[in-house]
Amino acid sequence: MTNYARMYRLGFTPWERYGPAAGAQLRCWLERESTEREGPGRALDIGCGRGQFTPELVNHGWETVGVDLVPAAVEAARERGPAEATYVVGDAANLSPDLGKFDLFLDIGCFQGLGQAQQSALARGATALANPGATLLMLAFGDSLFRRMVEGVSQTEVEAAFQPSEWELRDVEAASTEGLGFPMNRTNPKWYRFRRISS
Repeated sequence: MTNYARMYRLGFTPWERYGPAAGAQLRCWLERESTEREGPGRALDIGCGRGQFTPELVNHGWETVGVDLVPAAVEAARERGPAEATYVVGDAANLSPDLGKFDLFLDIGCFQGLGQAQQSALARGATALANPGATLLMLAFGDSLFRRMVEGVSQTEVEAAFQPSEWELRDVEAASTEGLGFPMNRTNPKWYRFRRISS
């Protein structure tokens, strides 16, 4: 597992190169969401880092909370803004009930960096915080030859964590590798869109 706190201290954050391509695709996903809902609600950016993608949620009208385990990253996100977003230090594998309920979850690169037990814990935490009909958007590298270097997950692993009795996998689409250097551009990243099944 990647030691993100150490990498932030060293100023080595290669995943942030993904910003332009992932941001453009995220906008498309959020626009798709807006056509399927009466209006935006509350959104949780899981593993928000320095808030690279959180502003997209705010710009699309979501009441947004970003959570990350690295205090320095959270502080940088607060400085970056926007002011309408709330940023908190927290563990993606132990999401606090105090965060409240959400209608949208965003995970860009967080789930893939966790061990299997933590992935299951993240999924359980999101399920507990999800309103009926909530959406989960995830971007993750695939299970490539470079997994040990840059992490990644298979679709089977993603689906196993988000139980089919609780989440319906609506879409799986290939993600752009624009802006990614080697070997990240060889990891076959994918977008996943899940819908929380109403109980």
